[in-house]
Formats: sequence, structure tokens, C-alpha cells
Amino acid sequence: MERVVVTGIGAVTPLGNTFLESWKAAKAGKTGIGPITKFDASLIPWKMAGELREFDNPFLGPKEIRRTDPFVHYAVAAAVMAAGDAGLLKGSRGKADRQSGYGHGEGAHSRYLSSGGIVVGSSRGGISTIEQALLKNSTLRAGSLLPVRPSPYLMPATTTGMAASYGAQILGIKGHCLGISNACSSGLNAIGEAFRLLRNGYEGPILAGGSEAPICRLCVEGYGVSGALSRTGDASASRPFTVSRDGFVLAEGSCVVVLERLDAAMRRKTGIYCEIIGYADTTDAFHQTRPDVEGEVRAMRQAISTAGVHPGEIDYVNAHGTSTVLGDEAEAKAIAGVFGDSTPHIPVSALKSMTGHMLAASGALEAAFTAMSLKEGTVPPTLNVSSQDRCFNISLAGKMLRKKIGLAITNSFGFGGVNASLVLKRLA
Repeated sequence: MERVVVTGIGAVTPLGNTFLESWKAAKAGKTGIGPITKFDASLIPWKMAGELREFDNPFLGPKEIRRTDPFVHYAVAAAVMAAGDAGLLKGSRGKADRQSGYGHGEGAHSRYLSSGGIVVGSSRGGISTIEQALLKNSTLRAGSLLPVRPSPYLMPATTTGMAASYGAQILGIKGHCLGISNACSSGLNAIGEAFRLLRNGYEGPILAGGSEAPICRLCVEGYGVSGALSRTGDASASRPFTVSRDGFVLAEGSCVVVLERLDAAMRRKTGIYCEIIGYADTTDAFHQTRPDVEGEVRAMRQAISTAGVHPGEIDYVNAHGTSTVLGDEAEAKAIAGVFGDSTPHIPVSALKSMTGHMLAASGALEAAFTAMSLKEGTVPPTLNVSSQDRCFNISLAGKMLRKKIGLAITNSFGFGGVNASLVLKRLA
């Protein structure tokens, strides 16, 4: 089996338009949650979201932006920045600028990148563009006898796999390409499946992550009427594992990481964030929306087992932590079920308290944040935890902690009873 490492990270999130900006904000305990501005939410009870702020995509031209959904825009930005961070693009490490020719077309990428792969997860794909097309159609038909035709780009723009496909097109990747839609675990599944490919001998590199643009009326009302969203009207709306939690806050963004085989990364003499050593995905076979403790326990235990370590060696847990009543209860019980007597001594972060729930993108971003925790010895805080539910025997980090972390696990769970867990290791 090949060893697999993380060598590049790119992200656009409610906390910042680069990964490092987002990471600095997370360590400082800043929130990316605010009032919904993408549409008029005055007549609905769900007022808050995690939106990107002042995002101006430098990697796509006006025509490309018109012809693709925002979830593709976000994925392309994150992918190009990740490839730049890993030193896979011509020019300075970490820089990627369309105007300078990085990341688009022949000659802008390395042969190594060209032969690699890309895997991007998304739960909702191009739902906001679909909504806009339907709204435009109904508005025009109401005042006209003429038929209204949708854009010829509507279908390719909104298909879930387009984030991976368009990212491959922009970066010139001609190897493995896969779009994953596995509810909220899609982004972590994408990283996990890329890990499996590389561990089993795929040459690589593979860019992997998640992307979402779900801040539209259809999504907000859809999740809202299901009882999943918080009705709190301020930035404290996302408060995982607290007594007063009442649902998650929908958010948007993307995070992509570069995975490589360790031998390839060492030959390139590139920087390494951490090593991925274990992954598992399970399904509850239980309920369409209600989580099951046993399925989450199996995911964590299997990931730890494939890593070849013991639960007692895990130093940090990055929780799924959505702030829903049933979800947080199930995950807290699952963590206790896996770690037993060690549970109170393992710090836990629930980063959706500051980002909101970016669906597929959250699992990828939380994996990237966990990589930084390993590299820097830093546990980012969980916001809004003054009233932690004492029924949960977990050690929720309410402030930033300095702690040497050798091994960490990050979780991502989703509708349909899908569960994903990833184990990461600090490289000495």
C-alpha cells in the first residue's frame, strides 16, 4: 500500500476567499454567518446563512461564469488555488491568476498534473441556477403567449459532476475524473475515495473536495420545512452540542485538497501538510433523515482500524456537529461509543458554528482544517457553546487550544444514513 499525503489546499468559504484567510478566521473564532442577502428572506422564518463575501472569481471569464453554476465557480477557484499551493502550476507557489495564464489551457500546468485526477463532491449541484431558470420561465410565460426556452447550457451547467469536469478542463487534468453526490458527506467521501485510489497504486496527483452553492429560496425553504434549519435570527444560530440548538445554518463555498503519494511528493520536494492513513464510509440502512449512532460508530471504528491505530491514540476529533437536535445527540453518543473512558480528554471542534453547514464543502474544509491542526498544533474553537448540553460527555473546545496532535479524526454524515470518517497523521 502506498502512503498518501496532503500537499495543497484551496478554499473559498464564508470565513474568507482563500484557505489561509479562512483558517486564520477560524483560529480567531470569527463567524461567517449573517443575514441572507442572496434573495428576499423577509417572509420566511429562516433568516441566516453562511455566504461568500466579495467573491470575484479570477479564474473564469465572463462567458464561462454565465455558462456554469456558482458551485462550479467555487470549485474551480478552490481547485486552482490548491494546485498552486502544491506547486503544480507554472509561476510562484500558491499563486494562480487567470490573467497571468496560470491554470487554464495547454502549457499552464505540469505534465504531472495533466496525468492526475480530480474528484469533487456536491449534494445540491446547480440548484440555484435551476431555480432561476424556473422563475424566469414562469415570469415570462405569465405575460407572453410565446414559449420560453431555457438556456442551452442549463443542463451541463447544473449537473453535479460538472465541478470535477470543469475543474479538469481549466487545469488540463486528463486522468481520473469523478463527481460524487452522497448528501452532506460528499466532500469527505471525495477525499476518501481519492485516498483509496492513491493508496492502491494510482499515480496521481488527485485533487479532491466538495463544492456547494445552495443559498436560494428553494433550498432554504426545503431544508427549513423539514425541520433542519435554525430559526434563530442572529450569528449565534449555529450552536452545536448546546442545550438551545435548534437546527443548522445553510452555507456555501468550496474546499479542494491535493493528495499525492508520499514518494512523489518527496521527489518534488514539495511541502506536506499531513498524511492520510485511514478512511471508512458506512450506511445506516435505517432512516431517510434520522441519524443512527451505530452506523456512525462503525464509520469511525473502521477508519481507525484501516489506519492501523487504536482509538486511544486519537488526539483530536473534528466533529460533523451540525447543530441539529438529533444529529448532535447521535454524534456525541457515537464519539463516546468509540473512545469510551478517553472521551472527556479528547478535544472536539464543531466548526460549522462559524461557517454554517456548507453541505459537501464542509466535510472537505473540515478535513483541511484538521490537517492544519496537525501541522500547527492548534485546535480551533467552537463558537456559541456557553450552554453545552451536559448530557454529552465530550470535551468541546470553546476557545483555541495549543496542543501537539499526532493523530486526528474528522467526521461527515448525511441524509440517507451515509457516514464518512477520515484519520489524519502529523508527519514529524
